[in-house]
Amino acid sequence: MSQAEHILELARHRHVLRAADVRERGWSPQWLIRLHQSGKLQRIARGLYGLPDAEVTEHQTLIEVCQRVPRGVLCLLSALQFHGIGTQMPHDVWIALPAGSQAPAAGYPTLRIVRLRGTAYSDGIQTVVDHGAPIRVYCAAKTVTDCFKFRHKIGLDVALEALKDAWRSRKVTMAELRRFARINRVERVMQPYLEAIAQ
Repeated sequence: MSQAEHILELARHRHVLRAADVRERGWSPQWLIRLHQSGKLQRIARGLYGLPDAEVTEHQTLIEVCQRVPRGVLCLLSALQFHGIGTQMPHDVWIALPAGSQAPAAGYPTLRIVRLRGTAYSDGIQTVVDHGAPIRVYCAAKTVTDCFKFRHKIGLDVALEALKDAWRSRKVTMAELRRFARINRVERVMQPYLEAIAQ
């Protein structure tokens, strides 16, 4: 098989290709441009390519964001939606980045970025593979405690709904909630609500 054929085969499995995906296999990223010019690949966003007839997955936008922003982690409203917690339907994609990192170039979809330090950024990350592409998202318990941490951005009502729904649907445990509340420094804020749901 030629490099072009290998790349098209990879595109069938990965849905979204970056130059780095091609380069790490020892192939020339120039083939992405050539295959795009010949109509065999379509340019999804800057630096992202896929097959023109590829089925659109439920998480297509999230896959594209995670490819475009390698250090980004889905958080807050986007993570709630991913985990099926609450009723939020965000128009933007919410991602967390390490404090001090550079913001990604603007593009579609619109990104809402929060900055986190240390374990508040690194703990609780899950990597879910969808159509061969990784989606980085905070686990349900981390997401709920993040909602309390950023309650001034998203609203206390959203945080309370997330807590009640995640607890009722057994997507979180009290031990997980307490652990991430400590990491996010919202133990005192959450304490009365945790006592209420535990009764």
